[in-house]
Amino acid sequence: MATQVMSTQAARIGKWKGEILSRAMPTEVLQLTAVQKQLPRNVSDTVVYRRWVPYDATVPNPNIFIPNVNPATTVESDVSNRVNAKLTANTLAEGVTPTPDTMVAQDITAVMVQYGCLYSFTDKVADMYEDDISDAMKTQVADRMTLIRELEVYSKVRASTNRFYGGTGTTLATVDGKLSAKMLRKIARSMMLNHTKKITSILNATPNIGTKPIEAAFIVFCSSDLDADLRDTAAFPGYTPVAAYGSRKPMHENELGSFENFRFIASPELVPFQNGGAAVGTTGCVSTGGTNIDVYPLIITGQEAYGTVALRGSKSFDLSVIPVGNKDSADPLGQRGYIGAKFYAVSTMLNQQWMVCALVGVSNLA
Repeated sequence: MATQVMSTQAARIGKWKGEILSRAMPTEVLQLTAVQKQLPRNVSDTVVYRRWVPYDATVPNPNIFIPNVNPATTVESDVSNRVNAKLTANTLAEGVTPTPDTMVAQDITAVMVQYGCLYSFTDKVADMYEDDISDAMKTQVADRMTLIRELEVYSKVRASTNRFYGGTGTTLATVDGKLSAKMLRKIARSMMLNHTKKITSILNATPNIGTKPIEAAFIVFCSSDLDADLRDTAAFPGYTPVAAYGSRKPMHENELGSFENFRFIASPELVPFQNGGAAVGTTGCVSTGGTNIDVYPLIITGQEAYGTVALRGSKSFDLSVIPVGNKDSADPLGQRGYIGAKFYAVSTMLNQQWMVCALVGVSNLA
């Protein structure tokens, strides 16, 4: 473990001291549309979500109530048979008690994980350093834990199995194109087919836990690198950047704009799979290594697609501050101080078909 000592960072004593400069701060957006749950203390580290699967749906796909077309029959007769079979199965005969049905549950289990970080500094730093190191460490702890919380959610939603691929790709490694209007329309069609409800409220950005209403839309969480592609009016006719909203209010300060059924929120933390796609060739897409396309996951979500769990109460985010001067057997002279934090969290997919992970390239602007 490293401890902040006087030689860790050159002092500014005896020099004209400028202002402490602004720092880059992590962006947290994925909590906006998650199903929020707080776990009581001293109960368990495991949360089990339960869904009652609709009649005639299946656990693998609980969102489709009428089976797919049977290719062995004509389209018209197949549709008639599927619809009529549903009606027949639920038609009552006079005086005859129907056979009772049972319900099937789909359980989704999530186990809490503890995250944390710790900084240390010496009494000499506290006594002689001209900058308030302890205050700076508190700020960095908060920023670091914010980033970890965002990345924990991103790691889960990025692994969504309901995937669409840019260009002619059929896997991540074969992605060879950018996002297109046609691709978004295919995604909207798929989500509507799966009974996905559009987002109508998001987590309120205030100290009080709550939500605020928004205009109904599917929300696209994306890297800020996508901004230039969305502004291509030939590729996305009718795209409205947030600056042109007029009386319409942005749902978040990082909102880029909207296109048909979708609203886009950007974050530099939603990083790509560098060099993960097909050969760059003539695609015009960004490549970190110069040979294969960087593949960007776009997280496109409706209501109740994923959830996050935190520990309820004052210990949900536990900040620890031990000033120098506290003496014990490990530090009998009180020469070290500590600042850190810990928290429990877990996120999980709740309905795979109510979210899409679209994997695309972005334009190389060089």
